[in-house]
Amino acid sequence: MSSAAPKSRTLLLTAAAASVALGLAACSSGSSGSGTDATGDGGSGSGSTKVAAVIKGLDNPFFQAMEQGIDETAEADGVEVSVQAAADIGDTTGQADKLAALAGQDFGCFVVNPISGTNLVQALAPVGAAGTPVVNIDSPIDADAASAANLDIATYIGTDNEAAGGKAGDFVLANVDPGAQVAIIGGIAGDVTSAARVDGFKAAVGGDVDVIQEEAADWKRDIALTKATDILAANPDVSAFFAANDDMGLGIVKAVENAGKTGQVVVVSVDGNQDALQSVLDGGLSATVAQYPYAIGSLGVQACQVAAAGTELPAEIESPTALVDASVAQQAIDAFPQPFEEFDNPLTDLLP
Repeated sequence: MSSAAPKSRTLLLTAAAASVALGLAACSSGSSGSGTDATGDGGSGSGSTKVAAVIKGLDNPFFQAMEQGIDETAEADGVEVSVQAAADIGDTTGQADKLAALAGQDFGCFVVNPISGTNLVQALAPVGAAGTPVVNIDSPIDADAASAANLDIATYIGTDNEAAGGKAGDFVLANVDPGAQVAIIGGIAGDVTSAARVDGFKAAVGGDVDVIQEEAADWKRDIALTKATDILAANPDVSAFFAANDDMGLGIVKAVENAGKTGQVVVVSVDGNQDALQSVLDGGLSATVAQYPYAIGSLGVQACQVAAAGTELPAEIESPTALVDASVAQQAIDAFPQPFEEFDNPLTDLLP
C-alpha cells in the first residue's frame, strides 16, 4: 500500500486501519488457500471474519495482479484470506468445485470472480442461504441466475467495460484517418465482458471508421496472433486493431511485426498488465486502457470488511481505468500494480 496518498484518495487503507474493530485475523494466504493466522488463534475470536476469494486462472497476469491486490490488502488490514484460482480461463467446473469446497468452511465473506455469469451460482447458493455476504468482482454474476437461486450479491466491483472500450475507441479515432479500416478481436464469443468492451469501442468510433472484421480469440495471445495475421493478409490497408484484452493485443503486435508494419498499424487493448505497459513504452502496443485488477482485488477485501461491520454497501462500485499511451507509460510502469492516477476510493468512508 502507499501511505503517502491522502486518505480520501488512496486505494488501500492507511496503516492505522489495521486496528479496525473487527478482530480480523492477521494473515493472508496465496492461491493454495491455506490461510493461517500469525497470532496463532486462526481468526476464530469474537467478531472475527475470514474471507474466501475465488478468482479466474493465474495463467493470466491480470488475475495474478488481482490476487496480489487481495493478498496485500488483507495483510495490510489484518484480514485472514484464502485465495483459490481456476486452472485457466476455461476451467468453469474446476472453479466451481473449489468454491463449493470453501462454501462448507467457516468463512464470513466470499469474494468471487466467476469465469461465466452462471458457473458459480450453484456453489454460492448455500453461502447465500446462510446469510454470508458475497462480493462479486470483475465479471458479473448473471442477475437472473442469482435471483433464481435466491442469491443476494452484496456489491459488484469492476470496470465499466463499455467506458474502457470507449476510451480505446477515442484513441483510435485520434490516431487514424477518417474512414480508416479497423479490425476488432474480442475474447470468448458471448462473453459479457468482451461484448461490453467491443460495444463501447464501436459506439466511440461510430461511423467514422470502417470496421472491416470482428473475430473472437478466446482471450489468448496465440489465437489473436493467428487471427490478426489472417486479417492483415486479407486487408493490407488495415490501419488499426482493437483487442478486448492485453494478451490478445500483444498477439496482434506480433502479427503486425511479422508483417513488417510496426509503427504503421495502431494497436490498442484493455487491461494494463505489466507486459502491455512495457510494450507501449517500447513502441509495440500503441496504447492500453489500464483497469487495475490489483485495485479490483483490493476493493473486494475492503468491501468484505464493510459488510462484516454490518454496513450496507453500494450496489455497484466502479474501479479505476486510465488510458496509457507512450507519454505516460513510464509513470504507469513505476506505479504498477497500483493506479498511476489518483483514485477516490468509494469505500474509504464506509470502512470501520
